[in-house]
Amino acid sequence: MKLNVIKLRHVWYAVSAVTIGLSILFLSMWGLKQGIDFTGGTLMAVRFTERPSSTDVQRVLDQSGVEFGSAVIQPVAETDMQFRLKPLTEEEHTKVLGALSAAYPTVSELRFDAIGPVVGEELRRKSFQGLGIVLLAIMLYVAYVFRKVSAPVQSWKYGLVTIFTALHDVIIPLGVFAWLGHYYDVEVGTSFIAAILTILGYSITDTVVVLDRIRENLPKHAGSFAEIVEASVHQTFLRSVNTSFTTLLTLGAVHFFGGSTLHEFTLTLIIGIAVGTYSSIFVASPLLVSLHLWAQKRKRA
Repeated sequence: MKLNVIKLRHVWYAVSAVTIGLSILFLSMWGLKQGIDFTGGTLMAVRFTERPSSTDVQRVLDQSGVEFGSAVIQPVAETDMQFRLKPLTEEEHTKVLGALSAAYPTVSELRFDAIGPVVGEELRRKSFQGLGIVLLAIMLYVAYVFRKVSAPVQSWKYGLVTIFTALHDVIIPLGVFAWLGHYYDVEVGTSFIAAILTILGYSITDTVVVLDRIRENLPKHAGSFAEIVEASVHQTFLRSVNTSFTTLLTLGAVHFFGGSTLHEFTLTLIIGIAVGTYSSIFVASPLLVSLHLWAQKRKRA
């Protein structure tokens, strides 16, 4: 199969530019709709004679007539459950208790309190600082690993490409969730952060696999740098697609059959891994070629 990845690189760049541009636009206009992990809300604890599943309880809460947005349901001990909900009025509190009592006649309330956010402003700021340090460390590490490949592209450019594709793969899911939050009231919580970090790791791994094949092929094959990169992409194409396809199948099964509490996490991963597979094949390697061609033009100028 003839991909012509390098020859059509400007098409791939245009696709990425449009999706990243829209994602940044959505984020700047609407932002992410934050769940109770970020905003705080209500903590409600109840006791059952025989504890039902979280999915069944979620269904009862959804039928109570109260708009929850996102509700975090946590089993506690053998018969208890805790609900992290948006701030509830006394009327909404009564509706929730009524729905639970109708479905589970022996249920009793143990606690009903207002709570603060799990993720505070200080923790959020430190997390962004830590993420920046980690990305810089990854760039330096990749540059070190590729240090013996100084021609025709300097080793630090491999690190730069890796970081760019990682940011590419994170920004797009953020934009999608900004859109979902605005139009469908989809909220994000701590599981969303976990999914974004997972995407970051997956993206870097997938990109490095392709770049490492380029590194291996450089001393073995004659031809231009663009031809070697094209050959390397072809050699890793099936591996990348097959790995991502099987991962997406598993995530799809978990998303549709694993219960509503996993939807946010799995949907984020599905979007991120699909985007990451695209970027590792159609963005990372062509970008390396473009950096090489730009450097050559500057030398001739």
